[in-house]
Amino acid sequence: MTGDLSEAVSAAQGGDEDAFRFLYRTLQPGLLRYLTALVGADAEDVASESWLQISRDLPTFTGGEFRAWVVTIARNRAMDHLRRLRRRPALPVPVQALVHLASDADTAEGASETIGTETALALIATLPPREAEAVLLRAVVGLDAGSAGRVLGRRAGAVRTAAHRGLRRLAALLERADSGELPVGVDGVPPPRTGSSPAFRASRTEPADG
Repeated sequence: MTGDLSEAVSAAQGGDEDAFRFLYRTLQPGLLRYLTALVGADAEDVASESWLQISRDLPTFTGGEFRAWVVTIARNRAMDHLRRLRRRPALPVPVQALVHLASDADTAEGASETIGTETALALIATLPPREAEAVLLRAVVGLDAGSAGRVLGRRAGAVRTAAHRGLRRLAALLERADSGELPVGVDGVPPPRTGSSPAFRASRTEPADG
């Protein structure tokens, strides 16, 4: 898949419209899920703005992890959008939007099957902000720890640890949900952890780890 993506990037930089459509179809599902967690119902608009910038800046892309480059652009657009609205990230359309997106073909590398379930997507929003975003970047968008770290301005090890903790916490919550101990779903999403918003406080720049 990585090889196909690299070839498509080169072709798209040369003006191949089919190659650009391939890039869009490959990256858009995971990107839209990630943006939905950041900006809620405005994700489609932010994604559209992001792809306009991606198409405009594509000739200047000189290598590296293309998926991380795309996510960085989208995240910056999301932060600009939130600053314009003068509000923190939220999940104003709790589970329905994420569940709808999860039904799309999952083209993000490394995405876990459980991440596409209604229960898991609802529970991700209850994780501590750093863990939640690390899980989305690693398991939904498909970035490796190094690329996710560059997107977030954090060390790869810190992102790997946050994703590991988040997935362990998510697995425990899923187990409780499966056993009936924890009500989840559209009408029963557990409340977010104390001190965090329903999604992420990503509008507040976090200092780099270290």
